[in-house]
Amino acid sequence: MRERKGAVTMKGNPLTLLGNEVKIGDPAPDFTLLANDLSEVKLLSYRGKVRIISAVPSLDTPVCDAETRRFNREASRLGPDVVILTVSMDLPFAQKRWCGAAGVDKVVTLSDHRDASFGKAYGVLIKELRLLARSIFVLDKEGVVRYVQLVREVADEPDYDEVLAGVKKLV
Repeated sequence: MRERKGAVTMKGNPLTLLGNEVKIGDPAPDFTLLANDLSEVKLLSYRGKVRIISAVPSLDTPVCDAETRRFNREASRLGPDVVILTVSMDLPFAQKRWCGAAGVDKVVTLSDHRDASFGKAYGVLIKELRLLARSIFVLDKEGVVRYVQLVREVADEPDYDEVLAGVKKLV
């Protein structure tokens, strides 16, 4: 498996990402994740929609919490042709608990804890922590990657305006 040393940092300390780097124009790699009810979810489950995939280390951290709440607010403004998937290594039960406590009901939270299918396929699995690097992927309705944002410092929030501008071009 490909390794990218120093691709991201946590509090300034370099970390290694595992998996192939996904680039704009690539067909989106498929993955198998777990929904909050433990059912399997694949990328193809959302075929025909513009997909924002927001990978976060853990919903139980302040930055991931803020990011997911922000995307939940934005979801209603983007319309029915857009789905926002937040992927983390958190257990499905923890994701469900967090969504209930946070009032998050428009973002779909999915767990990659079982086999890191998403993290490896998108090249954002942090080797040292077995968490996902903070990153955003926007896929068009045909499943082609149209936008990628790898947040260099894991503790920083993404550039929301840039993500949303990219999405608006696709709907």
